[in-house]
Amino acid sequence: MSDLTTVIEVAGALSAAGGLGYAKVRAPRVFWSLVGLPVARVRFAATYRSTMDVCGLTVQPSRLRAFMVRNVARRPDVQPVPPKVRRVRGSSTGMRVTLRLPAGLEPADVAAASERLRHAWGVHSVHVVEIKPGFVELRMTGYDVLRRVKMPRRLPRKTPSGPLVVPVALREDGTAFVRDYQKIPHGLIVGANQSGKSMYQRNLITGLAKLPVGLVGIDCKRGVEQRGYAPRLSALAVTPDEAADLLEVLVREMEERFDTLSAHGVSDLWDLPAKARPVPLVVLVDEVAELFLVAVKKDEERRDRMVMHLVRLAQMARAVGIYLEICGQRFGSELGKGATMLRAQLTGRVVHRVNDKQTADMGLGDIAPDAVFAATTIAPDRPGVAVAGDSSGGWSRIRTPEMSAADAVATCREYAHLTPDVPALAPFRPVVRTAPAPASPLVNPRPVTE
Repeated sequence: MSDLTTVIEVAGALSAAGGLGYAKVRAPRVFWSLVGLPVARVRFAATYRSTMDVCGLTVQPSRLRAFMVRNVARRPDVQPVPPKVRRVRGSSTGMRVTLRLPAGLEPADVAAASERLRHAWGVHSVHVVEIKPGFVELRMTGYDVLRRVKMPRRLPRKTPSGPLVVPVALREDGTAFVRDYQKIPHGLIVGANQSGKSMYQRNLITGLAKLPVGLVGIDCKRGVEQRGYAPRLSALAVTPDEAADLLEVLVREMEERFDTLSAHGVSDLWDLPAKARPVPLVVLVDEVAELFLVAVKKDEERRDRMVMHLVRLAQMARAVGIYLEICGQRFGSELGKGATMLRAQLTGRVVHRVNDKQTADMGLGDIAPDAVFAATTIAPDRPGVAVAGDSSGGWSRIRTPEMSAADAVATCREYAHLTPDVPALAPFRPVVRTAPAPASPLVNPRPVTE
């Protein structure tokens, strides 16, 4: 009987170990919550002071503190002071620690030691975020959250909120990457073939489709990417000629909206009364190089006109609620006159896997030079991984969740009733084709010959 009990205990232990090993690979959130988080919290609490000391994140105490230690506590040695731990929170992806920095330390000092902290505490990554002057937050992830992207069900309270905020991807620190058009009105998406640009656009369009906003598509590849979104599009151009006409109409719409702002004495669309406020428009340009490149000389005038309209929209349209989302494989001066001027107005940058360093430098070199190397090291077997940056100099790795074209089309059909009626764009409204009803199996269209 005792032998049977021993066998059962050993089998149970082996099954538990095997289950934890399986969970670590197939269900990392479960493994981290059950095993990784408790171990990480104990390791952090036990080694915090010594880790901060060896990482150079301690400072000499103030004269008052040194006096109190020597004369009140009666201790001859005065230990250096590490940042004070104010709060420790665990989550399904990692752990967050709020620190109060002592005088003499700055957030850059902690950020420079993030790799050493990661190895000391045995976590996947450590990101340092400044909360307010004197306070930083260590965002630790227990595993690679970008390997299998799962968007958080609820956005944190500190996530930007507004009428044009769209969660698009997941950051490597476990938080959601959101596209906020009021803060970053125009964006540029760059990447090689099969790098995940289309996946990013699908997630962006499905998020925008649920908002009260007009979507304008420009897809000069005969609409192969955007024609499926026609139920939710207010306008669609599928050839360079149509794109030229559509951009001209958008510029006129911009000028009319400026007249509306002037009549109400305001300088921004969102300051208008709700009844007088025009609907915001997001212009989605797929493969922008098709608008710049021409095959014959007679098309150069059309190209110059389109580029001029794009530059004008990028420079002024933010105030009237017209936003640009430009996508392409490369975006440099080799495209022609106006390319560099347009790129300078596109504040938000998302760079997927690229074929050369020059392409990464085109997207990130002028706003976040440190991110160029990160963009060139994206593995080919990880489509959807990208580096996102903005003009503040900050950047982070992101990855969009997988979404099929059929799911994106279904979302656009579901929210087709939200498509606004913009009279100026009526001539470019795409025709939505309804699928023919399947024939009844009880009706045979061909006569049966006996």
